[in-house]
Amino acid sequence: MVSPLVECVPNISEGRNLAVIESIVDAVRQTSGCTVLGVEPDHDYNRTVITFAGEPDCVARGAIELIKASVEHLDMRLHHGEHPRLGVVDVCPFVPLRGITMEACAELAREVVDALSHELDVPLFLYGAAASSQERVMLSDLRRGEYEGLEARLTEGPCDHNESTRMPDRGAIEWNETVAKSGGITVGARPILVAYNVNIDEKEAVVAKKIGSIVRSSGRLLKSNSGQRIRTVGMLKKVQGMGVMLEELGISQVSMNLLDVELTPLHLAYKACESLARDHNTDLCGSEIVGLVPLPAMLEAGRFFQPDGQSEED
Repeated sequence: MVSPLVECVPNISEGRNLAVIESIVDAVRQTSGCTVLGVEPDHDYNRTVITFAGEPDCVARGAIELIKASVEHLDMRLHHGEHPRLGVVDVCPFVPLRGITMEACAELAREVVDALSHELDVPLFLYGAAASSQERVMLSDLRRGEYEGLEARLTEGPCDHNESTRMPDRGAIEWNETVAKSGGITVGARPILVAYNVNIDEKEAVVAKKIGSIVRSSGRLLKSNSGQRIRTVGMLKKVQGMGVMLEELGISQVSMNLLDVELTPLHLAYKACESLARDHNTDLCGSEIVGLVPLPAMLEAGRFFQPDGQSEED
């Protein structure tokens, strides 16, 4: 019988101090049964995507140790970066790879949050398949207002949340020095997604932000002649997108999550950004994948861009 295999893809709010990042990753490496597959820091985002995998119980323990190490080593009061974030571990999803269901991964997320609630005094949120209600499924809904808005959420001040998304699922529910340092931590379960970023040849993210708002599935708000705000449908299916400036590189970027690469493959996302950039007299200057990507998605992109290239066997 094939052993179940789970992937975990925590995103930590540190992308510049490599020594600190390594200390946090070591917490996973030292956990029996966990294999670290990728560590990808980004200076402008000030964020690192870590990928590891193993059997469910091992991966759950690895996630707990990583979150504890992040709470120890990181301080949200000092954090600034281009990517939205709520806390030191902005998101920690479990992804079923083999021999395990999505619901089992959701239960794994709940068990991790339950364990952390007894070990750490930090706000803990559940999202995705592990969400406690339909209103809390989307990470973006839970993260609204980001770290800077968390104090108001926990002190009943004015904020961007109603009662369905305002409070954590477990853990700390009051603002204190510990929470000010850690921020909120979001754990959940989701299918495989591809984090795909397309670079735009501009210093300010003017065009990138326009493209991000057009391609994302949720669309954008436009004002009608009567002054009414109307949300338009986005260009691409199952895509989250935003535009950001990469100051260190002197360019901007359309940052996307492709939630279903069969519906919106890599090459379609790239060509959509290319077409919209040209509409604004702007060029692309490359693209990048963050984290792992299914082999069939890469092969499909290869067939599109080089239809007369080598065979898949080669």
